[in-house]
Amino acid sequence: MKDEFKRLNLEKIGLLTITLELMGSIGLLVGILYNPILLISSGGLSLLMFIAILFRLKSKDTLWVSLPALFYMLLNFYIFIESIKLN
Repeated sequence: MKDEFKRLNLEKIGLLTITLELMGSIGLLVGILYNPILLISSGGLSLLMFIAILFRLKSKDTLWVSLPALFYMLLNFYIFIESIKLN
C-alpha cells in the first residue's frame, strides 16, 4: 500500500487515508446497532472511495486496477442509501 501511495504522489496523506478507512470500517460495525453512525461511516467511505477513483483516473490506471475502489464505493453508497431508508 505504501508503494501505491508513492506511485500516486500521495505519501503525505497515506496515514490519514489508512486512519479514515479504519475508522469507517469500525463505524460500519458499530452502525449495525446505531443507524446515525452507519450513515456517517458509509457516506464517508463512499466519498473516500470516490476520491480514490478520481486519483486512479488522474494517474491513467486501468479499469481492472480501479475496480476495487469502484466496488467499495458502490457498496458503501448502497449501505448509505439503505440506512437513510431506515430513519
